[in-house]
Amino acid sequence: MAGAVHVRELRRSFGATVAVDGASWDADAGTVTALLGPNGAGKTTTVECLEGLQRPDAGVVRVLGADPWRSGAEHRARVGVMLQEGGLPTTSRPLPLLRHLADLYRDPVPVADLAGRLGIESFAGTTVRRMSGGQRQRVALAAALLPRPDVLFLDEPTAGLDPHARLAVWDLVRAEAARGACVVVTTHSFEEAQRLADRVVIMAAGRVVADGTLDEVRGGRTLEDVYFALTTGAAR
Repeated sequence: MAGAVHVRELRRSFGATVAVDGASWDADAGTVTALLGPNGAGKTTTVECLEGLQRPDAGVVRVLGADPWRSGAEHRARVGVMLQEGGLPTTSRPLPLLRHLADLYRDPVPVADLAGRLGIESFAGTTVRRMSGGQRQRVALAAALLPRPDVLFLDEPTAGLDPHARLAVWDLVRAEAARGACVVVTTHSFEEAQRLADRVVIMAAGRVVADGTLDEVRGGRTLEDVYFALTTGAAR
């Protein structure tokens, strides 16, 4: 089985709506894979199956060789997850929350290091409920990075961030891949994909319509041209 992340013929439906329709792709350790596609393409559903938050109707998903739906606590501690929305207790302040989460792991990244790199100290006294969307994104990313994960799933990690914060996040993502983690990023940003990705997977209408290195997928064209050629008319 290839890849730290392995997807084969994944299918997931919600009633009559087919969210993922036979998707197959792999992602390797030490690389960043960008998952692109229009709204409704099946990106988030695919990632949630890999995170064990949804159960596939058919097909195979494996993370570090394990079925994420059936995996235990030891496996889950090796996987970092940043959800598109939610996942943070709304009455908590960021530093106590991150310290509490750090206590759950054997060898966490120091909270002060992450807070400094992501600029969290500047709003340390603010509860999650009162944070801006970009501030919540930074706390959610810090939480995902705490366990030094072997696989890291980031769903729209820079949505709502200002340019300085976006660059800081990109630096952290590259550092995670450099230390050997497999990073999967879902994004709508062509710039983000081109800045970060070793591999690009484009989805449309629940199917994988392109999969390869950035140069392979572009084939001498711009990523934008390839994306629109493959996805125009496919969005639900």
